[in-house]
Amino acid sequence: MPTQSWFHLDRIPEPEVMDDRDGVEAYTASAAQAYLERIDRSFADHALRLGVAGGSALDIGTGPGLIPIMLAVRTPGLRLTGVDLSEPMLQKARDAAREAGVADRLDFRLGDAKSLPFSERSFDLVLCNSLLHHLPDPLALLNEVSRVTKPGGAILLRDLRRPSRLEFRFHAGWFGRHYSGVMRQLYQDSLRAAYTRAELEKLLHRSRLAGARVFRTGRTHIGIERAARVEQPKIDQGNREDRLT
Repeated sequence: MPTQSWFHLDRIPEPEVMDDRDGVEAYTASAAQAYLERIDRSFADHALRLGVAGGSALDIGTGPGLIPIMLAVRTPGLRLTGVDLSEPMLQKARDAAREAGVADRLDFRLGDAKSLPFSERSFDLVLCNSLLHHLPDPLALLNEVSRVTKPGGAILLRDLRRPSRLEFRFHAGWFGRHYSGVMRQLYQDSLRAAYTRAELEKLLHRSRLAGARVFRTGRTHIGIERAARVEQPKIDQGNREDRLT
């Protein structure tokens, strides 16, 4: 077996929808929630650094809605929509939004990431956290993100990084130490389903996303980002001539 194949860990996609009760409960259980909240907070921080302080935002694969709720609390000028294929997850998101007092600026609805129910150029900010590894081929998702984002809008997609075959045992043990039971198994399955940076670079190159780049965060996450493009103010020609004379 070639050395490259020996180090390489084959990708095994996860199911696209988390609808089973055990999976939903494990994902939202308090034992894992503190660690997940810290990860989600780092995602929200990253999103806010991309230069969108108001307007409309879309969170694709929103799950229990933790990220859009965080953003709604921190950014009063932002209206957010979360889409997911799991109605149990969406119900948890709606309940959490009401508890946080931001339900009036959040809309959670069923939606397929590969065929989003929105018109072109609808959002100033489009987000997607930990969904890529659920898709056999996320090219359709990347193209949908391109379609629904405004021309100067910001984009942030982040997911786990799949380690090599030799890394896997240590990686899964150390970074999965906060999980137990069903959640620990879900985490290991997610690692096997995730992409490598090289694979994500190829996907981005094949997609219609313009002006985006692949990034890596520590040893655990990779993703695709594009900062908001701020239009430069136009110089009034009359004023310009006055300054030049």
